[in-house]
Amino acid sequence: MANTFATLKKEILPNLAARKIFGLIRDEMSLVEAEFERQAKSNIQVIDYLGDYLRSSGGKRVRPALLILASHAVGGKGSSDNLIRLATVMEMLHTATLVHDDIIDNADLRRSRATINARFGNHAAVLMGDWLYMSAFETSLQERSLAILDILTRLTRKMTEGELIQLTTVGDVNITEERYFDILERKTAFLFSGCCEIGAILGGASVEARTAMAEYGMNLGIAFQLADDLLDFTSEEKVLGKAAAADLLEGKITLPLIKLLDVEPSLKAELEAVMLKGEYDLDFWSRLVHKLEQYDTLSETRSVANSYANTARKKLEILSRSAYCEALDEIPNFVIERNS
Repeated sequence: MANTFATLKKEILPNLAARKIFGLIRDEMSLVEAEFERQAKSNIQVIDYLGDYLRSSGGKRVRPALLILASHAVGGKGSSDNLIRLATVMEMLHTATLVHDDIIDNADLRRSRATINARFGNHAAVLMGDWLYMSAFETSLQERSLAILDILTRLTRKMTEGELIQLTTVGDVNITEERYFDILERKTAFLFSGCCEIGAILGGASVEARTAMAEYGMNLGIAFQLADDLLDFTSEEKVLGKAAAADLLEGKITLPLIKLLDVEPSLKAELEAVMLKGEYDLDFWSRLVHKLEQYDTLSETRSVANSYANTARKKLEILSRSAYCEALDEIPNFVIERNS
C-alpha cells in the first residue's frame, strides 16, 4: 500500500494537477503555441529551421501559463492579443536562456533530445539564442509600456549576471548557501517573478496586487529550482531527459550537496575529482545516494522548497478567490511534486 501511494504521489497526482491548471487556460495556451511558432519563423532559412527545432522540443510552458493565470487572477478579462504576445515573449526569453546555458555547460541532451549546440554547433546556437532575445524584445516593444520593458530588461540583466556569477563557482565545493541562492534567484526566480508581475499589469492590477504577484513568482521560482535540484538526484534519466547528477558533472554544487558537505566534508575531494573528470562510476553514485539519504539531505532540501512554496501561496491572499487564483495556489504543489 505504501509503494502504491508513493507511485500515486510521484506520478499520478502531478499529472492531475497539471491537467487542472493548464486545462483552465487551454485555449490561451494554444494561442501562445501558435504565436511562438509564428515568432520563430523567418525568411532566413537557417533561422527558420533552428527556430522550428527549438519550438518543437516541447517543455511545460510554465512561464507563459503563469503570466496568463496572473492576469486573470487579478481581474483581467479575455485572451487579448497583448496577453498572448507577452506570454510568448516570456517563453522565448526562457528558450534563449536554455540555449545559452547548454552552450556554457557543453550539454548534449535536453528533454531527451540533442541540444541545439550538440546538433548544430556552438556558433549557430549562440546566434540563435541572441536572435530569440532580440525577437522577444522587438515583440514586447509593441506594448509601448515602459513598466513592462523595465521588468524585461531588469530580469534579463539578472539572468545574465546569474550565469556569470555561476561561472566563477564552477568546480567550487566550498560554495555557500548564500551564494547558491543568489545565483538561483538571478537565473530562475526573477523570470518567474517577471511573468507574474507583467501578467498583473496586463490584468489592470492595483500596485498592491502587482507587488504581491511579483513576490509570488519570486518564491515560486525558488521552489521550482529547488525541486529541479532534487530531481537531479531522484529522477530516472529517461524521465528527466538528461543524466542523473548532471549539475555535478557540469561542476555545479547545488543545495543537496551543500548541505551534505556541511556534515560530511570529507567528500569534497571525491566530488572535485568527479567534476574534473566529468563522469562517475556506479560505485560512486551508490555511495553518494546513500549519504544523501543517511543525512536526510534530500528531505531537508524538500522542506526548504516547501517553505518557499508556502510563502508564495500566502502572497495570493490579497486576491479575490477565483478558479484562476486557485490554479496559482495549486502550482507550487505541482512544481515540487513533478517528476520531470
